[in-house]
Amino acid sequence: MHSPERGSDRRTLIADSAIGLVAAAGLRGLTHRAVDGAAGLPAGSTSYYFRTRTALIGACYQRLAELDLGDFDAGSPSVPPDRDAAAAALAALLHRWLTTGRARQLARFELSLEAARNAELETEFHRAGQGARALAAGILAALGAARPEQSAELLVAWTDGLLYDRLAGALARSRPTPDLTELTSVTRRMIDAALE
Repeated sequence: MHSPERGSDRRTLIADSAIGLVAAAGLRGLTHRAVDGAAGLPAGSTSYYFRTRTALIGACYQRLAELDLGDFDAGSPSVPPDRDAAAAALAALLHRWLTTGRARQLARFELSLEAARNAELETEFHRAGQGARALAAGILAALGAARPEQSAELLVAWTDGLLYDRLAGALARSRPTPDLTELTSVTRRMIDAALE
């Protein structure tokens, strides 16, 4: 019998391995057998914890949300004191996601498309995305947004759009290495626009 801690650790290992596979090979590379191999687990382990591919993808959504919010928590104060600090924190986060976190963000975009095609995944994907929106709404409220929830929707959409463009857009391969100064200028404009 599995202990709760061991089961939780295995679930995390499986989700992380699945995310890595999706980043490397797209959804076509996501099979229970491939995840077992990538995680270094005995055959059948992934299907023990996640019986279906849909359940496995749902676990990926949860893990991606957890990791993304953890990145934000690790890199900035919970409520930046002003627009400049908020822009710097968001720029640092984007820089991390465009460099060391690039593979994870590519997997997130790949997996997000699956939710648009699979009604079973829609709820899990929606739930996973709420953390970022709540965090953005809290920050924007502290910065004086009149309608923080609507402003957060815009800020998250702009952030996702910028990430997608830089990671997978038509000019992604020809762009220079992400520059923190340029990203800070962009994020400041995004925050200013969200607060209008």
